[in-house]
Amino acid sequence: MSRPMASSEVARTDSLSDTQLREFLGYRLKRAYMVVHRAASNVLQQFELGTRSFTVLSLVAANPGASLSQLADLLLIERSNMVLILDDLETRELVKRSRDPNDRRRYLLKPTLQGLRVLEGATAAAFEEDKRLARALNDEEFALLMSLLRRVEEGASAD
Repeated sequence: MSRPMASSEVARTDSLSDTQLREFLGYRLKRAYMVVHRAASNVLQQFELGTRSFTVLSLVAANPGASLSQLADLLLIERSNMVLILDDLETRELVKRSRDPNDRRRYLLKPTLQGLRVLEGATAAAFEEDKRLARALNDEEFALLMSLLRRVEEGASAD
C-alpha cells in the first residue's frame, strides 16, 4: 500500500531548475516552440486541423500542382508521414490528388474550394494567435526575431 506524499515532497518538484539548460539555443527554441505549438494547436482545432495538416494545406494552396515528394522534402518529413497527412486532407475533401499526365506514378496536389475556405479561416485565426503570442514584442523586435531565426536556420543548412 502506498503512503500519501508529504507536502514537502510535492513542493520539491516546484523547485526544479533548468537554468543551465536555458543557456543552450536548442533548449530555448524547443521551449518557445512548445508554447507556440500548443497555442497553434488550440486555435487550429476549431477547424479540425492539426499544425501539420494546416502546414500541408497551406503549402498545397500556395503551390498547386506540387507533388507529395516535393512537399515531404520541403518540410523535411518522411514520405510515409506525408501520405498520412494527405490521406486525411483528401478524405475531408480539402485537397485533391490527380495523376501527373507526364508521370503516371506521381500525383499532383491542389486544394479544393472547401479546402481554401477552411484554410482562409484557419490562417486568419493563426495570424491572430501569432500576434497574441508576440504581444510583448514591438514591430522592430518581432522583425529582428524573425530575421535571427532565419539566420539560425540558414547557418545550420550551411554545414
